[in-house]
Order: sequence, then C-alpha cells, then structure tokens
Amino acid sequence: MSGLFGVISDNDCVKDLFYGTDYHSHLGTQKAGLAVWNKKLRRSIHKLGGAQFKSKFAAEVSEWQGNMGIGVISDLESQPVIVYSRFGLLALVGTGLVANKKQLVEKMVLKGESFSEFSGGEVNTLELAGKIISGEKNFKKGLEKLFAEIKGSLSLLILTSKGIYAVRDINGRSTLVVGQKKGSLAVASESCAFPNLNFTFKSELKPGEVIFLNKNGIQKIAQFKNEQKYCAFSWIYTGYPASTYNGVSVEEVRERSGANLAKKDLEEGLKADLVAGIPDSGIAYAIGYAQEAKIPLRRALMKYTPGYGRSFLPPSKEERDQIAQKKLLPIPALIAGKKIVICDDSIVRGTQLRNQVIDRLWEYGAAEIHLRIGCPPLLFACPYFLSTRTTTELAARRAIDEVHLSSKPTSAFTKESPSYWRMVKRIAQSLGVTSLVYQSIDEMAEAICLPAESLCLYCWQGEKDKK
Repeated sequence: MSGLFGVISDNDCVKDLFYGTDYHSHLGTQKAGLAVWNKKLRRSIHKLGGAQFKSKFAAEVSEWQGNMGIGVISDLESQPVIVYSRFGLLALVGTGLVANKKQLVEKMVLKGESFSEFSGGEVNTLELAGKIISGEKNFKKGLEKLFAEIKGSLSLLILTSKGIYAVRDINGRSTLVVGQKKGSLAVASESCAFPNLNFTFKSELKPGEVIFLNKNGIQKIAQFKNEQKYCAFSWIYTGYPASTYNGVSVEEVRERSGANLAKKDLEEGLKADLVAGIPDSGIAYAIGYAQEAKIPLRRALMKYTPGYGRSFLPPSKEERDQIAQKKLLPIPALIAGKKIVICDDSIVRGTQLRNQVIDRLWEYGAAEIHLRIGCPPLLFACPYFLSTRTTTELAARRAIDEVHLSSKPTSAFTKESPSYWRMVKRIAQSLGVTSLVYQSIDEMAEAICLPAESLCLYCWQGEKDKK
C-alpha cells in the first residue's frame, strides 16, 4: 500500500504536510514525494532505500512555502506525477493496483497518446489515471470513466491550482479520512496522522465518493455506485494501531483477535507460563490473548529500534532478512524453561519467523512454543495492493504443495476441515513450533465488527471474493 496526505490552509501548510505525510511511513519503504502549490507547482521525490522520510525531506522543505499540498509514502511508483491537462497542471498521488494497466496503456497508445513516467519498466499508474481523467470535459466525467475502465483498486489525491480532489476507491479497499482545525482541512489515508497536528476527525469518504477541498471548505463532487469490500488485512496487518477505519479501531480489532485465539486454547486446556507478542506487529494480539487467558504478558522479544522499518515491505529477500535479523533482541531470562505463547498478526512467507524468532527462542531454552496468528492462512496474492506479491511465497500454499493436498486451494482450506488441519500441521512442522493455531475468517470478521460480505477476503478466498 501507499500512504496519502493532503492539506489546504489559510496559512503556510508545509509543516503540516511534512509531518502528516511522515505519519504514513509504515505503509511504504521505497519512495516518497511532496508537491506544494504556491503560485506555481513545486514537487520533490526521493528514494527512501531504508532511510526515514524525515531525513530525506527535512532540509529541502524547510525552504518551501505554500497554502496547499499533497504527499505520499509509496510502496512502488514514483509520486507525485505531474500531468499538464485541459484542467491545468495536476499533481497526483494514489494507492492501489490497476490489474489491466498494460491493456489500457496499449489502447491509449494506439490512439496516439504517449507516456513519459515509468516505474519498474512500466507506465506509472498515476500518469495513466491523470490522462484518463483529463480526457473528459470535467473531473466528474473523467473519474467516472476512470472507474469504469480500471480493474483493481485506486484511491487518489489530485492537487490543482484551485484545491485538492480526494477520491476513494469505488469498493473502499483503501481509506481516506478528513480532518479539520481552524483555518485548515486535511485528508489522509490514516486517521493517526491527525491528533499530533491538532486536526480533529471530521468525516470519512464513502467508497466511490469524490470531494473537493479548497479555501471555501468541502464540496461533494460525486458518489459513484459501489459495493463495499473493505480490506480486512488493513485491520489485521497493514494499518497503524492508532488509526480507525470505517469507525472501527485497529488496535481493538487486534486485541479482540487475540482474545479469540485465547478462547480456543482455554477450550483445549493449554497451559503456558507467559504470552509474548512479536514486536511491534504482535503486541496487540498478545494483549488481547493475555487478558482473556489470564496469563502474564511478558516481553520475551524486544525491537531494538523502529528505524529498521517493517521487514515485510522491502522487495528483496536479502533486505527483508537483514532487517528481521537485526531488529529483534531476545530476553533470555524470560525464555529459558518457559512454555511460551507467541502472538503475531500473520504468517506470509514464514522464513523470517522461523529464522529470527522461533529458532532463537529454542536456542535460548524455551520449553514449548505455541504460535497464535490473528490472520487466517493466506492463500492468494493480493490483486489490489502490494500486500503479497506471488502465491509461491505464501507459507500456506507451500504447505498444500508439500503434503500433496490439492493442485489448487479450495474452500476446504478456509474452514477447519481435515485438509485445513493437515495444512496447518505442515506449516507448524516447517516453522518448528510445538503448536500452531490461526484465527478463522469468521472470527476475524467478528473481531472487525463488520459483516463478512462487506469485507474484501480475496487473500483467503481468491476469485470467489473478486469484485
């Protein structure tokens, strides 16, 4: 995913833009960019390459001024993209994946269109979006055409000389929220960007909603037809704990998920000395588990510094493994001879979990290791964000192949069936844990407090859930 932030103010907005964008650093590690309007459009893009957003932009933006701007922490493409159009200069940032981008580009090229912005050898999604929008007589018509033509997911902020358009994905897979303080309006992917900048939460865009922010306030431009498919993985993994999506707290969802896992163990009579969360992703799950099970919550593993970033996000395996190896430190006194419940949000590949957590806990003398995971077994690569890139890297798919259960995942692997338990047993063996239990899809939906049919469950159900 990418994190978006935009602000418009009666006064200079650059400081709020800088820090508001920085509060989205958990959503991307590759690139970041800012654009500010002050009589003319000014833009800057930097590769992060493991560095923090602040270190790349602090000196530069200290010389900037402007009353409105947009920013992005990107997981893939260079942003913001500038498009010169019939509406004037546009700066676009966005989050999501367009599955049919290649086909749309080829169709436009055949009509004489040309593209100049490339990322990873492909046309930049934001340039494509900008050209589709500007091909129509007004923004509403342009966005209507964009949503009609793309397959996938896309939310946008578009900076113009007159204000900022905020566009939420038509199925609501990514979130946009609006904040307000005296003389300023802001729009962000994450509500956690608001409190420390003195913005108060005002509203959340509905799926398919388009608004325009300018010095006069907020104008609703359009509400396109939609079918709600909120990304469940946002609450379970990608979202920041201090954020709220669709009125539901991320932290509370994770605590309820931990409690669900504890209820299963209480029914089975599991005895453990302590529960620990893999920092930081598993902490809330461990809190919920400990409260429900009445088992001491201890910090058997510590993260040395958040500066290492999320080991899940970098594209290269070598970089992911290096980050994971360096950032976690065991506390031997809490491990030796103990029966430990370890909680985490998800198992994607599983290699880091074994090499950097499980093996080290055994090395420091753990008596038993019971792994409890909030996210059900991931079976499909996400077609809407860069949450998972290929099915071959998923631990659950490898387990299915290794025990020759099926040529492809079926509903048997999403419910607690014999095939499901054989898959889980194989994952547990490959990780080297005493036991492994996942939260179920139904329990996850219950923890999110939304009906399952309003959630995007593609990561678990595949084409069955594709809308």
